[in-house]
Amino acid sequence: MNGASFIERPSAAGEAISFEGFGGVRLVGESWGDRDAPTVLLLPGGGQSKSAYRHAARALADAGRRAICVDLRGHGESDWPTDARYDLDALSKDVVAILRQVGARPVVVGASLGGMAALAAVGESEVELASGLVLVDAAPGIQGEEATRVRALIQRYASGFSDVGEALEAARALSPHRSRGGGADGLAHQLRSDDGGRLRWKWDERSVSGFQAVAVAERLEAAARNIRIAVLLMRGGESNMVTAEAVERLQALFHDAEAVEIPGAGHLVASDRADEFDAALLAFLERRAPLTPSEYHEGSDSRTLRDALGCFATGVTVVTAMGDDGPVGVTANSFTAVSLDPPLILVCLGARSSSLPTFQTAGGFAINMLHIGQQPASKAFAGPQESRFSSVPWRVGRHGAPTLDDSLASFECETFSMQEAGDHVVLIGRVKAAKFEPRRDPLLFFRGKYRRLHFN
Repeated sequence: MNGASFIERPSAAGEAISFEGFGGVRLVGESWGDRDAPTVLLLPGGGQSKSAYRHAARALADAGRRAICVDLRGHGESDWPTDARYDLDALSKDVVAILRQVGARPVVVGASLGGMAALAAVGESEVELASGLVLVDAAPGIQGEEATRVRALIQRYASGFSDVGEALEAARALSPHRSRGGGADGLAHQLRSDDGGRLRWKWDERSVSGFQAVAVAERLEAAARNIRIAVLLMRGGESNMVTAEAVERLQALFHDAEAVEIPGAGHLVASDRADEFDAALLAFLERRAPLTPSEYHEGSDSRTLRDALGCFATGVTVVTAMGDDGPVGVTANSFTAVSLDPPLILVCLGARSSSLPTFQTAGGFAINMLHIGQQPASKAFAGPQESRFSSVPWRVGRHGAPTLDDSLASFECETFSMQEAGDHVVLIGRVKAAKFEPRRDPLLFFRGKYRRLHFN
């Protein structure tokens, strides 16, 4: 839902920045801190503007990070779309467009409507667009009574305000937990004058009716299940919009999520309790997205070493051999060329693989490089052995090893040597035949996820 934060203390703006959103809509923001520092993208809720995050942006910049605050479409200085598109598709595509233009994988912080747009954008993307996600009083399930109350107040003031005092009264009704600081003076820059001289908020009232949170709940839950990055769920302790039970249900959907409640804050956490919001956000960033690189030392957590190795982007292969009981195959990304004279290539196989005995006795094998359309094949050969060849077209190659149809490249090899190396076996093959398809793009693997080439 779109709770509105209208009482915002005036403060100096950051450096102006803009992005091209979905459908060419211009999205206006502010940038704080060193441009080369790790980035945090902050998306406000419905009825808010980027200035709602200025307190947090300054704290982030002081902590050595770059903060980018962006007005949602139809809010603040961003364009109002002529087609009045404020549905989840349009909002999430705006977020994707921003993330692609930022040039890095930032931590994304989204409040309420901005949080739901961020959840859809990150969870529905085929590539990893963010390094972390913070949802601020945002969940697929919202409290109906509070949503109805907010909508009624917005409709009550649909014709605008006669003066700033009347607008202040409306703002306090919409955001009862907000500090009284700022008053009418702090509210003035959140208002605009219409042609009749009445004051209105700097956001398009159509955005309230254009987004239906209840209708997209299942979609957002599915998006949450797809997310593998670290997630923080932040809720206002006095919020009537997102309940503690809704946060608990949402947390269970993520693979790696923690939750924190800010006492005394309502739905508009960053505005209601700015210092507490900043502290919780910075603490999460220090734990899960530290400024200094993670380090591995022998004998410490092997997961850290695995994450470091995952920084090397690779292609994906399926290694196959023919045994007495039929074909075997495994997915592997530890492939490299060894020599052209003689023609040698190698791949590493797990020492505990059930297929290893076949590779040890077959005398030959094939390495099949996968293209972007063969992600299902990669998953199949990482799954149960009995289902690997049943779902993938293949044939016996000239030298007796199974080869997958239409692969990016296939190398038929004679076993040259096998060498135990820790928990893997290094398998080196002498290439007897090879074929490749020059018009396809490779399937890539990076930081635990499948990727594809992107061309500028």
